[in-house]
Amino acid sequence: MARINSRDTDLRERAQKVIPNGMYGHQSVARLPEGYPQFFSRGEGAYLWDVDGNRYLDFMCGYGPNLFGYANAQVDAAYFDRARRGDALTGPGEEMVQLAEAMVGLVSHADWAMFCKNGTDATTMALMTARSHTRKSTIVLAKGAYHGAAPWCTPVLNGVTPADRAGQIFCEYNDVESLEAAVREAGDDLAAIFASPIKHDVLVDQQSPTLAYAKRARELCDERGALLIVDDVRAGLRLARDSSWSLVGVEPDLSTWGKAIANGHPLSALLGSDKCRQAAGEIFVTGSYWFASAAMAASLATLTLVRETDYLERTIALGERLRKGLDEAAARHGFGLRQTGPAQLPLIMFEDDPDAAIGYRWNAALMARGVYFHPWHNMFMSAAMTLGDIDFALEAADEAFKAAKA
Repeated sequence: MARINSRDTDLRERAQKVIPNGMYGHQSVARLPEGYPQFFSRGEGAYLWDVDGNRYLDFMCGYGPNLFGYANAQVDAAYFDRARRGDALTGPGEEMVQLAEAMVGLVSHADWAMFCKNGTDATTMALMTARSHTRKSTIVLAKGAYHGAAPWCTPVLNGVTPADRAGQIFCEYNDVESLEAAVREAGDDLAAIFASPIKHDVLVDQQSPTLAYAKRARELCDERGALLIVDDVRAGLRLARDSSWSLVGVEPDLSTWGKAIANGHPLSALLGSDKCRQAAGEIFVTGSYWFASAAMAASLATLTLVRETDYLERTIALGERLRKGLDEAAARHGFGLRQTGPAQLPLIMFEDDPDAAIGYRWNAALMARGVYFHPWHNMFMSAAMTLGDIDFALEAADEAFKAAKA
C-alpha cells in the first residue's frame, strides 16, 4: 500500500542544505525502515498527519509527551489562555507555585519542585544536587541506560571528552551483585545511584525492577550517605500516579520528570525530599524559558486529568489488548514476538531476528497501512486511544505479518 511522500521528500532535500545531516538526535528517521515520514503537519487525539496528508495511528506519542492525546482540548485551553496573557515574562506567574504544590501533593517522596524544559535539564540538575549535597563526585548508573543528551550522559561520544564522563561507574540493571561492586568501587566518593524506573534501553528487552535491586539501591545510598535518583522522565505518570518506584515500595531522594507532565507542552521537573532541599538551593541552574507560565498551566490541567480520570487503568487495558492480539496474529503467521515492558510502554521485537530484518519489514508494512510502530524503541499507549483504534492496529498488523512473511 503506497503512501504519497512528495512534500516530505522535498523538505528532506531542503533540510540537507541548511541542517547538519538534514536532521539530528532522536528525530532523525535515518535508522528506521523505508517509508517513515520525517515531517508532520498536525496531530489530533491518537492520530498524526504527515505533510503529505497521510494519517497514522501513532504509538510513539511524540516519543512520550502525549499522554492524553494530541491537541487535548482541556490541556490546550489552559495553555492558550495563559499564553494570551503572557508566557515568558520577567518573572514567573502564580502557576509555578500552584504546579509545585500539585506535584508535591501527587508524588509521595517529594517536598519541593524545580522546573525546567527538557529531561536532560532535569537529570543534570539532579546530578548537580547530589554532588552539592554530598560534596562527592562519583555516580553509579546502569549500563545502556539513557539519562539525556548532555556531555555527561549522551549515548554518542562524538564531541565528548573523558573529563565530561569522569566520576561514573556502571553496573548491570537488576543485578544486585553488580550494583554492590560498583558502589564498592566508588568507595568514599559515592554521590548518587542513578536509576531508570524500568530498563527501557533501545534494542534490548525491557525489564521491570526487581524488589531486591530497588531495595538494595536504597540501602546502599543510606549506608553511604548518597542520594537515590529515579529518572522518571520517560515513564513518569505512565506507570503510576506517583514515582514509578512506588510500585516496588521504594522512595528516591530525587526524581526527574518530563515528557507527559504537560501533555506535549515543553516542561520538565526535578522533585526532591527535604533531605536535599538545601543542596538544590545552592546550585545555579536557569534558562530564559524555564519560568514561562503557559506550559505550567498546561501541566496543571494535565495533572487534573491524572487525578480525576481512569487514564492509567485504560492505557494498561488497551496495551494488554494490543499485546494479546499481536501474539495471536504472530502465531497465526508463524512468527514469535518478544513483547516486553509494561503493557502501556510496549517494546515489540521478533524472535530469531538478530539483525532485525523481519522487524524492519513488518514495521514498514504497518507504516504503509497507517500505523506508526517503532522497530527498536519502546512505544507509548495514549489515553486518547479507543478499542476501535486497537482493533484497527491489529487488523493492520495481521496484514503486515502476511507482507513480512512474503
